[in-house]
Amino acid sequence: MTHHTFREITFSINGRPRTLYIDMRKSLLEVLREDLGLTGAKQGCGVGECGACSVLVDEVLVDSCIYLAVWADNKNIRTIEGEAKNGKLSTVQQAYVDEGAVQCGFCTPGFIMATTSFAENCTGKKITEDDIRKSHAGNLCRCTGYQNILKAVEKSIHPDKE
Repeated sequence: MTHHTFREITFSINGRPRTLYIDMRKSLLEVLREDLGLTGAKQGCGVGECGACSVLVDEVLVDSCIYLAVWADNKNIRTIEGEAKNGKLSTVQQAYVDEGAVQCGFCTPGFIMATTSFAENCTGKKITEDDIRKSHAGNLCRCTGYQNILKAVEKSIHPDKE
């Protein structure tokens, strides 16, 4: 006989408060996709290596496939679905479009969340390409060759620079 333990958790998702009764074994990714219908974060490797499931939890980038949903209790979660405001893409999303940093799109939500975290944490700092590469090392792309992603990150940090 299998015994499942369920627990009520309360959190903010893209600025909206939510309370759910969940199986304590579920990952945050499973709750986002299955319980909330937020399918932007993708199941890639399932072991926290590819970054396709990256979201921000209390402004910290996490791989939601290995982050238990119960750990999100009383936290603020941001997913790709919450980045555009009033139909207008975020600066980061627009940079990815402008630089052609999207091919198949599978990894893109995770990359955008990684770039968002990086851009929000590097204000006023001198950033090198090496810094960008290191900050995105947890995100893998099989299509782009990364060059346009690097350009999009640079544009996100310096949106006025041409």
